[in-house]
Amino acid sequence: MTPDIDTARAQVTEAADALRSRIGDAARVGIILGTGLGALADEIDVRESVPYGEIPGFPLSTVESHHGRLLAGTLRGVEVLAMQGRFHLYEGYSAWEVTLPVRAMATLGVEALLISNAAGGMNPLYRRGDLMLTTDHINLQGANPLIGPNVDEWGPRFPDMSAPYDRALRDQAEAAALDRGIRLQQGVYVAVVGPNLETRAEYRFLRMIGADVVGMSTVPEVIVARHHGLRCLAFSVVTDECFPDALEPVSIEDVLAAAGEAEPKLTMLMGDVVASLG
Repeated sequence: MTPDIDTARAQVTEAADALRSRIGDAARVGIILGTGLGALADEIDVRESVPYGEIPGFPLSTVESHHGRLLAGTLRGVEVLAMQGRFHLYEGYSAWEVTLPVRAMATLGVEALLISNAAGGMNPLYRRGDLMLTTDHINLQGANPLIGPNVDEWGPRFPDMSAPYDRALRDQAEAAALDRGIRLQQGVYVAVVGPNLETRAEYRFLRMIGADVVGMSTVPEVIVARHHGLRCLAFSVVTDECFPDALEPVSIEDVLAAAGEAEPKLTMLMGDVVASLG
């Protein structure tokens, strides 16, 4: 739940001011790099790397594959802020804590948020290692970062979510994939709390309600980004095939391996979309 209005403003302002003093406020593009997808950081000409522990109010990443630092620099000549590692509800953080970094980036002037995640593929046409461009999402996390008092200068009490993923950015991603010969699926992401993976019955249910992939992140960040009026784009790496009648056990090592294999394709597409924003 959002703290009281004065506390909420103070926490976001403190984080943004601390970052502004170290990295400035030139960036207009924010990037969140998910599980096993941190290598895009190698493509960024990093001017400053700030550990989360040095940013007031930022949680600490507890997931092994998340580096836990904010990178400021340029990607394809465009000023960016990149979160190398994110936060999840299953780590014990509240929806407010998970999304505070997005509010800080918006306060610094970021106008577009690009997100990546690892997800289980439930659409029978998807295969391990595919990339999916998110067209819509379903929130089954039982939490919403907007619960509590609304800070009107951040956004409206009842933000519209009819089109959370920006059509123009999706068009850029589609064009980049076509030019590079990368197979790019498109579909619906459903967010659950985790950290366990789903049962056969749960996969059947999630598929039945219209989801193509399932993951444990992204939706809270998108809700807050849209609250601030940011344009959003999200990619999922399909790290395992979640077909109930042919379900095989999967480990985090399997997930990281699949994410690593898909990483070069995602890095190219992310870079192309960022370049289009320059």
